[in-house]
Amino acid sequence: MMVAAAAAGFESSAAPARLRVLLSVAPAQSATALDGRMLLLLSTDERTEPRFQVSDSDRTAQIFGVDVEGLTSGQDAVVDAGVLGYPVQTLSDIKPGDYWVQGLLHVYDTFQRSDRHTVKLPPDRGEGQQWSSAPGNFYSAPVKMRIDPSSDAPVGIALDKKIPPLPDLPDTKYVKRIKIQSERLTKFWGRPTYLGALIVLPEGWDTHPTVRYPLAIYHGHFQREVSGWRETPPDTKLPAPDVANIAKYCPNGHEGELCVKYGYDRMQQEYGYQFFKQWTGPSFPRVIMVTIQHANPYYDDSYAVNSENLGPYGDAITYELIPYIERTFRGIGSWARALYGGSTGGWEALGVQVLYPDLYNGAWANCPDPIDFRAYTVVNIYEDKNAYYSDGPFKRTPRPGQRDYLGQTRSTVEQNNLMELVLGTKSRSGGQWDIWEAVFSPVGSDGYPKRIWDKRTGDIDKSVADYWREHYDLVHIMRRDWVTLAPKLRGKITLNVGLSDNFFLNNAVYLAEEFLKSANPPADARVDYGMKDEHCWSGDHEHVNAISRLTYNNRFIPLMADHWQKTAPRGADTKSWRY
Repeated sequence: MMVAAAAAGFESSAAPARLRVLLSVAPAQSATALDGRMLLLLSTDERTEPRFQVSDSDRTAQIFGVDVEGLTSGQDAVVDAGVLGYPVQTLSDIKPGDYWVQGLLHVYDTFQRSDRHTVKLPPDRGEGQQWSSAPGNFYSAPVKMRIDPSSDAPVGIALDKKIPPLPDLPDTKYVKRIKIQSERLTKFWGRPTYLGALIVLPEGWDTHPTVRYPLAIYHGHFQREVSGWRETPPDTKLPAPDVANIAKYCPNGHEGELCVKYGYDRMQQEYGYQFFKQWTGPSFPRVIMVTIQHANPYYDDSYAVNSENLGPYGDAITYELIPYIERTFRGIGSWARALYGGSTGGWEALGVQVLYPDLYNGAWANCPDPIDFRAYTVVNIYEDKNAYYSDGPFKRTPRPGQRDYLGQTRSTVEQNNLMELVLGTKSRSGGQWDIWEAVFSPVGSDGYPKRIWDKRTGDIDKSVADYWREHYDLVHIMRRDWVTLAPKLRGKITLNVGLSDNFFLNNAVYLAEEFLKSANPPADARVDYGMKDEHCWSGDHEHVNAISRLTYNNRFIPLMADHWQKTAPRGADTKSWRY
């Protein structure tokens, strides 16, 4: 029996291809029926596996995807001309040729949620919700083969490999790894659900047993290791950093092979070790540094707020995890907690401060994801009719999704969203647009997030937009509730963003600045921009992002300490932790 799943109603306009690619999980790999997303990947680049080449760039691998339910070992999932692909949308249009071909099944579990919805989603398995490397997923080794859409000879691919579990990582004197079962999240998801954190203890924590410490809470994407931290000297076998070429070819620290070529791996180790020496030195503020781990079935983190689709992560973090950390490691309390991060972490830093204004004291939000949905990157979800195109009577213009600092378009909003649709239907791709939708949207009748727009056409659902505005549009919420929020947020907000942010995140910051500068009572907020700087500029006017992203901790924690000193309530302990 063969399983062929329709992909979001896609119908090819091209002439039907005869070719069928049959993907199956090898019988030896699983004794149980499987649900998930079966992916077919094609690539012309043999340097890495196709599963690691899927991206928004021009060099992306080709992907096709089908949903499977109850797939048994040896049973085929079929990719043919009716299955949606990206960036080529149909198998009919693949040029005949030799390709490196690979299959992968992203495995889903069934969740019986407390809202009485049953959903099938990929549980996090310790890797931070990465479909290409998630333990338990099945895949095949890349094979070079001829792909010809006009051929009527089926191509068979057996997924005979399974990604193994990740090993546990050890604690050190300073780094402690914690994991707690959340009562709130367990109730919501209908199964034991956990929150974790990486804790970095201050120098002298063990020799000052009566001292209580502030919390510097770092938000961002899932991390197994502490960012910007290294307790041993850098590996001298790695290429030495070429600072000039890193600035030229690796300005943001994530330009791939060019970063490796010019010694960025070694640079990261050098800065991490320098920070370790600074942390343990005589003058650095003695605080507890916290990196929260909250990967979930939709993404590598939860955005640290309550959500109809993800559950009460905001309350679980604020009322369960943070108090547990403070009880266990001797934290001071709410007046001595601050938040910092960039991109996703930037949105979280501001969002948590705005939605829990009494329980945190300071937010340093760098290049935040859209904090005003009138500028949801380049889309105004309240006024625009379509997310993918701006329309006139005779002209239709695609909206850019990514750019470089010169303004050259790297991809469009439509392309970004179609890639996610191929990777997963029902907001299950693990991608950026899908997690925004999963966090911000109400639950649909099928138990999955309501679409903010049709993923195929880009047409915006205004009723969903209205829900987003009242629950997660941070600038709207501040403006709406400023009478009560003003005394709680005054002096607590810092926003930094590059004027050439690759994802147009500066657009929403402009709108936030407009409100914060005119707010009455005053906000006393700080907003700064980096000229020509891309994603994710963080307020450092002296260095390129590749370097400044390595100095978050040693730049922001002293600012937090100064802020706490100035704003501590009467009688609070502002001295014992300053040894």
